[in-house]
Amino acid sequence: MAEQAILAGQIKPSLVPPSSSFRLRSKSLNSLRLRRVFDLFDKNGDEYITVAELADALARLGLTTNPSELEFTVSAFIQPGTIGLDFNDFQNLHRTLGDALFGTDPINPSDNNNEEADMREAFNVFDEDGDGFISAQELKTVLEKLGLSEGQSMDRVQLMICSVDKDSDGRVDFGEFKTMMKTIDVESS
Repeated sequence: MAEQAILAGQIKPSLVPPSSSFRLRSKSLNSLRLRRVFDLFDKNGDEYITVAELADALARLGLTTNPSELEFTVSAFIQPGTIGLDFNDFQNLHRTLGDALFGTDPINPSDNNNEEADMREAFNVFDEDGDGFISAQELKTVLEKLGLSEGQSMDRVQLMICSVDKDSDGRVDFGEFKTMMKTIDVESS
């Protein structure tokens, strides 16, 4: 139903230009990322994302939405008798939006160039000054923007940096970032 509304043009998925990282090529990495996003959006931790929680999360990310369009789209994915999207509903919503924006997704894990591009784009989100490194301050800033408690303590952020900083320069370069992301991918499989 919601997919039909999106495809029929009733919902305009062009709130911002689509990003190729909306869907990562690595299925397990995408699932892990979606779970983290779900947990961020589920402010009260009840395992459901309400339309209000989703609207709040999108606003915190700087994405403005039309409340009635958001309500219409999301409510089509909420199971009867529940207060919001559970994780499976959230995955279905994400998949449907991805298909509407980019076409169906034939996941191709052997396509290393696309995976590399996705990782580079994710790295660039954290590397705010574009110097090729993620500093503790940059990581702290992004974590704070996402509303994560880890971003409230510089000591905690520095520990996070140290856990992946192989050359001990106090920053995370792209190679260290890729290693970290591949480790997460393997552990989540």
